[in-house]
Amino acid sequence: MKIFSLIIVVVLAVSAAAQKRIVVAADGSGNYRTVQAALNTVPLNNKKPVTIYIKNGVYREKLFLDSSKDFVALVGEDKFNTILTYDDHTGKLSPRGDTINTRTSWSFKIKADDFTARNITFQNDAGFTAGQAVAVESDGDRTVFNNCRFIGNQDVLFTNNDKSRQYYKNCYIEGTTDFIFGSSTVWFEQCHIHSKKNSHVTAASTPKEKEFGYVFNECVLTGDTSLHNVSLGRPWRPYASVVYIRCFIGEHIKPGGWSNWNNTDNYKTTRYAEYKNYGSSADPLKRVPWSKQLTDEERKRYTLKNVLNGWEPLL
Repeated sequence: MKIFSLIIVVVLAVSAAAQKRIVVAADGSGNYRTVQAALNTVPLNNKKPVTIYIKNGVYREKLFLDSSKDFVALVGEDKFNTILTYDDHTGKLSPRGDTINTRTSWSFKIKADDFTARNITFQNDAGFTAGQAVAVESDGDRTVFNNCRFIGNQDVLFTNNDKSRQYYKNCYIEGTTDFIFGSSTVWFEQCHIHSKKNSHVTAASTPKEKEFGYVFNECVLTGDTSLHNVSLGRPWRPYASVVYIRCFIGEHIKPGGWSNWNNTDNYKTTRYAEYKNYGSSADPLKRVPWSKQLTDEERKRYTLKNVLNGWEPLL
């Protein structure tokens, strides 16, 4: 019996060591006062799960998680009150004197693989008229966001890696223009997508060789009450792929559904589709002729495992 008890103690100790946990609290009650300080403790070429628990508070930091700092989980105390924010935007001067552009405007840039986040608000609070201002640039592979909020205006969520697979569940994403954009393969499950301007929800740049780009499954699309001319997406690159499946399409979406990119030829090769959407602006008969409605047979290809190329996220 004593030997058995000793084995249990050793197993628990090994498990605890493998599951490193760090607490961030702005009031000093945790291991660190800032999120970046906690991220800095994760070693390069990390192989062990690291959980960073963030207590409620507004953390005004420009955050960066380097490549190979893998297996990091950020867990907030409450998604409405655990807020990671910054206010960089195009045209602003950085502390080094450089002019910030879209690709350097991020509040949080994630280059590591196997990153997860839960119960957190990610924000860029540069303002409605600031131009491009990214809240999260997500570049790693096998990234999961669960029960998170993405708050900003133009270019809020940048999925900036065509080799990246990402999964968002029960998330709220709001913005004005192209506020979900990039080249990654992304599955949005039961998310709430809210528009704040007569502009475009997505600007996908899916490579030609990638079958799938953005898939919105059972999501809800709403907009401010004054809006009636929002598009489901416009193609940043010619082979942009965006599909909405069984989504609620609010009255803010224009009847045609989709837009081209500044009257270029990009729309001719887009892969824009819908399947059994509903709501006041979901009428398939009014859609632009270069989009399509999936058949029941075509819909069968859109499974989570198939879209994410064999990866099935664990929540």
